[in-house]
Amino acid sequence: MRILVANVNTTVSMTDSIALQARAAALDGTEIVGLTPRFGAASCEGNFESYLAAVAVMDAVLSYARPFDAVIQAGYGEHGREGLQELLEVPVVDITEAAASTAMFLGHKYSVVTTLDRAVPLIEDRLKLAGMDARCASVRASGLGVLELEEFPHRAVAAILAEARRAVDEDKAEVIVLGCGGMSGLDEQIRLQLGVPVVDGVTAAVTIAESLVRLGLSTSKVRTYALPRPKVVTGWPLPVTTSGDSSAKVPRES
Repeated sequence: MRILVANVNTTVSMTDSIALQARAAALDGTEIVGLTPRFGAASCEGNFESYLAAVAVMDAVLSYARPFDAVIQAGYGEHGREGLQELLEVPVVDITEAAASTAMFLGHKYSVVTTLDRAVPLIEDRLKLAGMDARCASVRASGLGVLELEEFPHRAVAAILAEARRAVDEDKAEVIVLGCGGMSGLDEQIRLQLGVPVVDGVTAAVTIAESLVRLGLSTSKVRTYALPRPKVVTGWPLPVTTSGDSSAKVPRES
């Protein structure tokens, strides 16, 4: 089984870190391939960067030359999962939904701890769109930018832990979700200090993607996520034909 794990930003070191955590969670025999978009922002912390990342991730996945069995979009609260689901015949798992759904098995209410405050409304909207907002106690900001998580890991743990503790004490959360792909790998440290379950979206997404592949299940193509209708799309940067197990074709003007 080969799973593509697509970082939503262009920071290669973050792709490597995310892929490392994904491999640690994967079953024997599962190959994890980390993808870094060839264009986009160094970090995604707002709507412009998120929409840009949506196109960049589709480009990265469709440009991958070898067969694959599933795709993980490794950006918390980012746009684009629906586009990938239209284009591909294999399962597509977004870490936002993977983390939230996993958290709901572990407690009555969960809270998300993310990066900057400006990301909070994006995550709230994403959870509402996914139908997972009713059991979300809160979305809290650690105050650190995405790239600061990698640059200052000790400060990151302290900031995340402080907000996670407030979420448990003040918001009555019973589970904490790490609301950024760049926080992957910090879950164990937070759990040990806080004493409640802590869900990392990357590792949760890996186990869900593996399960879907093993069950022989993928996205329904009868309506919402049917393949795109053939048409000319001027200036579309993606390849005309897709790779992997998808049979989608996105025509464009020459």
